Amino acid sequence: MNSTNPSQAVLPPGSRLRLFTFAAPARFYALMGALLPWLWGLTIVLAAAGLYAGFFVAPTDATQGESYRIIFIHVPAAWMGMLLYLVMAFWAGIGWAFNARMASMLARAIAPTGALFTFLALWTGAFWGRPTWGTYWVWDARLTTTLILLFLYLGYLALVNAIDDVKRGDQAGALLALVGSVNVPIIYFSVKWWNTLHQGATISFKQAPTMATTMLVAMLIMTFAFWAYAFATVFMRTRAMVLEREAHTAWVDELAKGRMPS
Repeated sequence: MNSTNPSQAVLPPGSRLRLFTFAAPARFYALMGALLPWLWGLTIVLAAAGLYAGFFVAPTDATQGESYRIIFIHVPAAWMGMLLYLVMAFWAGIGWAFNARMASMLARAIAPTGALFTFLALWTGAFWGRPTWGTYWVWDARLTTTLILLFLYLGYLALVNAIDDVKRGDQAGALLALVGSVNVPIIYFSVKWWNTLHQGATISFKQAPTMATTMLVAMLIMTFAFWAYAFATVFMRTRAMVLEREAHTAWVDELAKGRMPS
């Protein structure tokens, strides 16, 4: 790198800009710093629109009444909890296989956000279950496997932070994440494999949606809001890890002297 300032990093003459060039911590730090304000703004706008559409515009459900509105938080949170675990396992595996520092940092950064969404899915599911099933919790296949997912997130976080050697911690966490990824398809197919209280898929690619269009649009908007939030928090956390792990490098020293420009 010809410049110690990540925001002014220049590629060698004649080289072409490729996506993988942002795997360099300095370039990643600079790019994510530019994206974060937009991601937070998008999160706020989409969340406000989704909550308004879900709680004030969508019609009352004929069977469940007003209690069904928890789905506008519950369902997107459940989707994100499962998807983020697979993404975390993917980056952890890439970091382990190719000794890619940024991949391992991304995996670590994803875990807290994935755990938060999984907890939110369980918590809102309990409030939805009380008027629907008459109880906050049952040892249903979908609920139990989702609880296991939360434990896997927490186990990953505990494991990587318990090992002082960062590289060994990344490798141990990757092994746990990859093994635990088997649980995600079990969660998804649990309502088909076993006779459970939990309803089937809210949206299916094989058939038209059974919910009103307003309900579907509100749910999708909230899903995009959660996506934007996930990107924002993961990138913020990864940038902090980059500074911690690269503290000895010249470009971080330059950032410190310049009062940490984004």
